[in-house]
Amino acid sequence: MAQLEIRNVTRRFGDFVAVDNISLNIEAGEFFTLLGPSGCGKTTILRMIAGFDLPDAGQILLDGKDLADTPPEQRPVRTVFQSYALFPHMTVAQNIAFPLVMARLPQNEIRQRTQETLKHMRLADKADHYPRELSGGQQQRVALGRALISRPRLLLLDEPLAALDAKLREEMQIELINLQRDVGITFVFVTHAQDEALALSHHIAVMNRGRVEQVDEPSKLYGFPKSRFVADFIGHINMLDAQVLEAAHGHTRLNIHGLGEITAPPVAGVAVDGLTSGVGGVFAIRPEQVRIGIRGEVAELKNHFPGEVRNLLYCGDVTTYKVLLANGAMIEALLPNSAPGRAELFKVGDTVKVGWRHDAGVFLHE
Repeated sequence: MAQLEIRNVTRRFGDFVAVDNISLNIEAGEFFTLLGPSGCGKTTILRMIAGFDLPDAGQILLDGKDLADTPPEQRPVRTVFQSYALFPHMTVAQNIAFPLVMARLPQNEIRQRTQETLKHMRLADKADHYPRELSGGQQQRVALGRALISRPRLLLLDEPLAALDAKLREEMQIELINLQRDVGITFVFVTHAQDEALALSHHIAVMNRGRVEQVDEPSKLYGFPKSRFVADFIGHINMLDAQVLEAAHGHTRLNIHGLGEITAPPVAGVAVDGLTSGVGGVFAIRPEQVRIGIRGEVAELKNHFPGEVRNLLYCGDVTTYKVLLANGAMIEALLPNSAPGRAELFKVGDTVKVGWRHDAGVFLHE
C-alpha cells in the first residue's frame, strides 16, 4: 500500500474545475513532483494534502487513513512555501524551534532537537542571526529545518526554489536531494520548471488543466512521452506531422508529410493491430538526437534529409541549429562545441543534412 493515496479527487471553484478526478499513489521515502503550467491544479492538490483546502469528491489517505476529518494542525504534514514565511523578529534558532514551542514540548527536548536540526541544516553558526541577515539559500534551509524538526510523515514544498537565482537554484537542488535521502521523509514537490523536476524527482506527475497526463520516472517522461502535451512541456522537442505506413513488432514505418518515409521505434503500449496504416499523429524527436552534417556525414543514418541552416544559438557547451526542411518544417539539432573557442561549425544559409537513428524518437498517434 502506498503511503499517500489520492483517490478520484475533484476540486471545483464555482464553475472552474481546478482538479478533475485525479488519482495518485506516492510511496514512502519518495521524492514525488507535481509538474505543470500555472493553473493546472498542482498547488490545489498540495493544499488539499495539507488540509488547507478540502476536495469536493474523492479521498486523500495517509497510511491508509482518510484525512478528511483531520484538521491541518493535526496532520503529520508540513509545508514549505515559496516565500519561506520566516518570522522576521525571531532568530534562526527560534524560527526552527517554533513548532516544538507551540506543541509545548519540554525545554530540554526543544533545545536538543533544535541543536540537532541546526547542525543538520548547516546553520549552527547562524543560530543567533535574524532572517534579514541571511542569504536566500540560508533562509530556505531555515524554512526546511522548521518544517522537519517536528518529524512529519510528509514534507510538501510549493515552488521553494522559484525566488532563487540560477546558480543558487542548482546548489539548492543538490541540497534538497541530499536532505531527502538523509532524512528519508516523503517529499511532495510542486514546480513548473521542467529541469528542476527532472533533476530532483523519483517520479513526476505531469498535469494539464486539472488532470494528470502521465506519471513516470524522469528518464521515461523525457524519452518516452505518452502525449503531445508531455512531449512539448518536458524540455525541447521537434514534432513532425506523420502517418503510419506500417506497424511491426520491431519498428514503425512513418510517412513525414512533404519529406518521405522514415523508420521509428514501435509505439509503446499499442498492439501492432491497433495501429493501422493511415493513422495520423506526430513524430517527436529531441534536438540532441538529431545529427547535422554535410556531404556523407549523416548518410549512414537510416533517416536523413537535406535542409538549410536558418538560425543558430551558441550556448557555450553546445550550439543549437534551426534547419529548414524541404516540407517547410523547422527542425532543431544540437552540436557539442568540443573544440575550444569554436562557436560555429555551420553558418546561416549553409546547405546541410540532418538525420537520426532508426530507434530514436517516438510516434504519438492522435
